[in-house]
Amino acid sequence: MSIFNVLNLVGGLALFLFGMNFMGDALEKRAGGTLQTVLSRITSNKWKGLLLGVAVTAVIQSSSATTVMVVGFVNSGIMALGQAINVIMGANIGTTVTSWILSLTGIESDNIFVSLLKPSSFTPLLALIGIILFMFLKSNKSKDIGQILLGFAVLMFGMEAMSDAVAPLKDVPEFQNILLMFSNPILGVIAGAVLTAIIQSSSASVGILQALSSTGQITFGSAIPIIMGQNIGTCVTALISSIGANKGAKRSAVVHLCFNIGGTIIWLSVFELVNLFVNFDFLNDQIGVMGIAVVHTIFNVLCTLTFLPFTKKLEKLACLIVRDDHKDQKFEVLDTRLYATPAVALENCAKVVNEMANEAVSSIKASFGLLMKYDESVAEKIKESEKTVDKYEDKIANYLLGLSSLSISEKDSLAISKYLHIIGDIERMSDHSVSLAESAREIRDKKLTFSDSAKAEIKTMCSALIEILDYTLKTVSDNDLISAAEIGPLEEVIDALKNKLQKNHIKRLQNNGCTIEMGFILSDITTVMERVSDHCNKIALCIIEIQRESLGLHQQSKYLKKSNPLFQKKYEGYYEKYMTV
Repeated sequence: MSIFNVLNLVGGLALFLFGMNFMGDALEKRAGGTLQTVLSRITSNKWKGLLLGVAVTAVIQSSSATTVMVVGFVNSGIMALGQAINVIMGANIGTTVTSWILSLTGIESDNIFVSLLKPSSFTPLLALIGIILFMFLKSNKSKDIGQILLGFAVLMFGMEAMSDAVAPLKDVPEFQNILLMFSNPILGVIAGAVLTAIIQSSSASVGILQALSSTGQITFGSAIPIIMGQNIGTCVTALISSIGANKGAKRSAVVHLCFNIGGTIIWLSVFELVNLFVNFDFLNDQIGVMGIAVVHTIFNVLCTLTFLPFTKKLEKLACLIVRDDHKDQKFEVLDTRLYATPAVALENCAKVVNEMANEAVSSIKASFGLLMKYDESVAEKIKESEKTVDKYEDKIANYLLGLSSLSISEKDSLAISKYLHIIGDIERMSDHSVSLAESAREIRDKKLTFSDSAKAEIKTMCSALIEILDYTLKTVSDNDLISAAEIGPLEEVIDALKNKLQKNHIKRLQNNGCTIEMGFILSDITTVMERVSDHCNKIALCIIEIQRESLGLHQQSKYLKKSNPLFQKKYEGYYEKYMTV
């Protein structure tokens, strides 16, 4: 084997790995809004979980990607550990699809129709179609399909290049001696595990083994332990993915490792034990690309059938290995592993935005109470709450900006933009709660007192604000467009309330019923309250925009138009409720 063969082998391997990753990325992106979302909503039915694991992995061509996705789902609380185990087992079966596709390279026939099934016959045409779709069409869907076809073509060209490069090895005695070493089951398993761990793809390592089988020097005896070891090596990706994740995610990765190590130990032991008594003659026979696909499939199916009845035991074992702690987990749902599934990532983000909104609204309501009766401990809690809301804003914004830097749909891009506006408005509302607390402290420190009429007016405005805040929380938590429609008319009434309070204060000044100093504080309080209602209205508009795009609506809600009779009717209702008090 010359240096040129070695270079061709390295180049073929590079093309093969690049093609697999390039195709896999496009498949994940194309399937991101469908298969993975279904996967995240899976029930506890083990057979359904198993079949979905098979299906998702067969589509995205990577058990590692499926397992990493599952680790992310468990980390974010979308999926329970028990559900994840079934999907992981299904992923091990789904990954065998790749080896069957690659086995098409071994087709040999003079029949033209059979020959057309060989990748070298149709890959050039796929490459041509792929490059046209990828380079010359503008739609994201066309580009993704083009990327899939190009990735597959490059993968197959790499496979052919590797097979051609290693062909001279069939005449090299030293190569045969090296392969004889792998007939030792332990060495074969280690070799398969190490190779797969390095390239982090069992599909790719099986493909490399299939390419080497074209030399005619790979036997069943050396291939079987290597294939078993490849299942262990693929666990490395999930283990790396679980670093920094919560206990549930770590347990998912541990289950994946225990499942594959346990399956290898059990079936390798059974195989070797039976071989002692039966003495399988086929172990010294050459194995081809089709044979490797068959062995890979049989082994993964046997492993799954072995452990499927014991999923609860695997779950308990993982809980014993990775024990509980009491770490704060409120931000762990913002898991970057879910970037591959933007729809799920945004759904998780919405949950954290809801928590942020609840924190801010609770703080604002507490600050209303301080205006009537100041309490230092409550004021301190409001300050701490404001810091918590700031932390929420920082975490959510960084997560959304990271997601926006990826290739995502226009709908998801709009949602990200709107959520960034929403968290900005929530953060400002939290700041206003601190401003109200400071005004309350100033009233206490200067021993100032509102007149009875001023107190009554402030209470009325607080009641209107509590109502608009409740509508805002319902809008954010449930994407409730009916509640969102109430906010606009009520916000208009709160604006009118602010103007009414300030005019009434001027009248009291003229009648010596209030002081100028108290007037400044009252002006600050009413301005802050009016701004809170403005932020509520902006949040409602953003949620409506997100839902409008999600539901495919193209008209603005009739409730948002001030000239609309329905909007006017709601406005009049709130005007009657608060302005005539």
